[in-house]
Amino acid sequence: MRPHERYLDVAVFVTGVATLAVELSASRLLEPWFGDSLIVWASLIGLILLYLAVGYTIGGRIADRSPNPLRLYRLIGWAGLLVGWVPVLSRPVLSLAARGFGESDFNIALLGGSLTGVLFLFAAPVILLGCVAPFAVRLTVASLDASGRAAGRIYALSTVGSIIGAFLPALVLIPRIGTRLTFSLLGAALLLTALYGMWLHTHRIKALSLHIILLITVLAIAWVTHMMPIKPVPGLVFEAETPYNYVQVVRQGSETWLFLNEGEGLHSVYDPHATLSEGIWDYFLIVPFFNTPPYPAERVRSLCLIGLAGGTIARLYTEAFGPIPIDGVEIDPVVIQAGREYFAMTEPNLRAIAQDGRVFLRSSQRRYDVIAVDAYRPPYIPFYLTTVEFFRLARARLGPTGVIAVNVGRTHDDYRLVDALAATMKQVFPSVYIVDEPDPGYGLGNSLVVGTVQPTRLENLQANAAGLRHPMLAEMMRRAIPQARVAKPPSRTPIFTDDRAPVEQVVHSIILHYLLGPHDQPQR
Repeated sequence: MRPHERYLDVAVFVTGVATLAVELSASRLLEPWFGDSLIVWASLIGLILLYLAVGYTIGGRIADRSPNPLRLYRLIGWAGLLVGWVPVLSRPVLSLAARGFGESDFNIALLGGSLTGVLFLFAAPVILLGCVAPFAVRLTVASLDASGRAAGRIYALSTVGSIIGAFLPALVLIPRIGTRLTFSLLGAALLLTALYGMWLHTHRIKALSLHIILLITVLAIAWVTHMMPIKPVPGLVFEAETPYNYVQVVRQGSETWLFLNEGEGLHSVYDPHATLSEGIWDYFLIVPFFNTPPYPAERVRSLCLIGLAGGTIARLYTEAFGPIPIDGVEIDPVVIQAGREYFAMTEPNLRAIAQDGRVFLRSSQRRYDVIAVDAYRPPYIPFYLTTVEFFRLARARLGPTGVIAVNVGRTHDDYRLVDALAATMKQVFPSVYIVDEPDPGYGLGNSLVVGTVQPTRLENLQANAAGLRHPMLAEMMRRAIPQARVAKPPSRTPIFTDDRAPVEQVVHSIILHYLLGPHDQPQR
């Protein structure tokens, strides 16, 4: 095999890496604008597969009409340029896509916005990448007898490259250099691959001058975009991309806010001049007092917090109950780092654990007085934290008078997800309650769904409130008691299991009237 024929295998391998790496990186590019719901993933995967199918067809026809290696390398070069331009084009395209569908219902907004973004950003480069494999097969086939082996080798190389491309962005590139530089690096790699392939066939600098200019352009784009914020917002003091989240820390007055991913939900708040957060997190303080009175605050001796974020709940519990042992489980170590740096998450009694919440509970043998679940990506909760099997696991980790509370999203007048969680928890816990955070009457709101290990009564809250002396606890009992009620989900409410937990479908059906776009207050 001659050098330029061996190099053809390299080119196929590199484009295979780039194809899957572009798809995986595209998901992170969309998340700050549309989240990571199944609808967004479906639009991304579906359109990428469509573009590849178009590319396979076009590439085969071009190869049959003009089986010239230079033409193949030019296609790879133009694909590299377009991939390299993605970081520059993404902000205006995705911003317009999000605003353009902001007056639609939530399903249409997610689907239409993400489809539009994927169409304009990735149609051309992915189609060009799809042209490579059939073109390479045409160039490789020397005789009909060898066509099967040639095609098998080409598609095997492309697939092996795609396997690497599936892991490279998630494990190496995005955590270290970010999504935008990842696209620039992929574009530069494709351009370099094209340049060397053309050099093998021409050995003339003049013939390569255009692609050299394109490579310099991509590298310049990489430098410029690296110096720009990913999604600018007023008061931005920190942003990072991780394998799990796009993280923003924003300062507004004396408050510091933590936003994750699409930024529609506020995950933590810190104000050094305030004790209560004035959000749903404050209501977690009252959940132990559903137990049979007398139940003094001193009986709360441990907390497991699934969804630590910036440590708002951990800080409130430490203030109200003293330095009790707190296991704060947060899947993203960068969020833990941001909590320590920007949210004063330095309580010595807090053990921050970078792990998935359900995995932690399964491996831990500790018993807790309270388990608080705030692992929330508005408007979604990870489905595996909403099922009968999860609540059985949680009950096994609670003490004899243990209590679990889950933060659940809703609209002002539609409680279907709250009811579904309550109905599911009633399969495991003898008494289940709902505590609604008062909302301003628009958009999304929050409720706590509370389950107790022992059979309890709603009246216990009022009875226990009389014995509380800490001003924070007394104030939150005053606010929460009128908002607390016994959970009575409708008879046809679905029960979530590991096999079937349609959280996203329930959420989408709830918020058909909820419009994407700016709101006066972020959801907490």
